[in-house]
Amino acid sequence: MLLKCVPVKDVLDVNSYFYINEKTKRGFLIDPGAEPNTLIEIIKTNNWIIEKILLTHGHFDHIGAVEKISATLNIPYFIHLNGARYLLDCDFNLSVIYCGHEIVLKDANYFHDGDILSTDDLKLRVIHTPGHTSDSVIFYDADNNIAFSGDTIFRGAVGTVDVPGGDREFLRHSIVNRIFSLPDNTILYPGHSESTDIFTEKKRYGII
Repeated sequence: MLLKCVPVKDVLDVNSYFYINEKTKRGFLIDPGAEPNTLIEIIKTNNWIIEKILLTHGHFDHIGAVEKISATLNIPYFIHLNGARYLLDCDFNLSVIYCGHEIVLKDANYFHDGDILSTDDLKLRVIHTPGHTSDSVIFYDADNNIAFSGDTIFRGAVGTVDVPGGDREFLRHSIVNRIFSLPDNTILYPGHSESTDIFTEKKRYGII
């Protein structure tokens, strides 16, 4: 498998991720937050076939390039069922406040906690981690010991709860009971900043 992080920016820097089967060149694009032309060019240059766009949550900085990429390459996009409000409500996805224009996505497909998203031999399990937003999830690959953690947890930090749908107690529960239940050697690839691992974040969080 090939994992490629592409930092993109509109108002905020965000990590977009390609997760690709190197043999078949099929895979996922996770959180295309901005710079759609850049991401499309990478896909075309590498002859990749992106089967699904996956969203860790519905904030503007994670969804900003979805519409153009989806329309240009005819790729469906997926978000947790609770993400419907974020994609349709600019107050919830914060696009007008931060970007000065509306981002509205009307054609999403929805997944649920525990669903397995697969292509060829790549399999990502959806783990619902509300707290930063009510629709936040991580995508966990048990075979390769990695998880795409969105804005739930970062290297040495956790997601803010001072946004619509944020909840401090939900966030703590998601981190302690859901993310920290994964193996200690699981690498976390967050929506912002550098990667980390479960063991390191448990130590920082005072769990071990």
